[in-house]
Amino acid sequence: MSNAPTTRSVDDVQAHLIGTNDTVKLAVLAGPADGSPTTVVFEIWEPGGAQPDNSHEDSAETFVVLAGTARAHSDEHVVDLVAGDVIVLPEGSVHHIVNSSPDQRLYTLTVMARDGGFAELIESGPPAELDAADRAVLGRVTRPATTGR
Repeated sequence: MSNAPTTRSVDDVQAHLIGTNDTVKLAVLAGPADGSPTTVVFEIWEPGGAQPDNSHEDSAETFVVLAGTARAHSDEHVVDLVAGDVIVLPEGSVHHIVNSSPDQRLYTLTVMARDGGFAELIESGPPAELDAADRAVLGRVTRPATTGR
């Protein structure tokens, strides 16, 4: 007998902060708890918000910018990003991303090829609310537009 696929609605997604003073909300969409070695995260940076420097020795990290603008730092490299851009941060790079907008949130889908405890780190942090604007961005990505409804 085969395993059933895992499905989830945007209404079922719980965001977290990694630390209590963080400016980035993270919501695990899929990961090891779903039987996958790859973790997919919806991330929301407050205006001007940033991650701390971080590194993943055994995994590249891919960010797809859904909305907003960002400046990505990876080792000595700096790249500006806008909605529609994709950046792959190499294994072992010391990196962080800053929301370069002073008045708009930055939204990304983030893929960690080999989780290395990333989902567990996120989900052990304090809960954070996804508001209607956050859910609308994720809903545009996860639900195709329909007509006649």
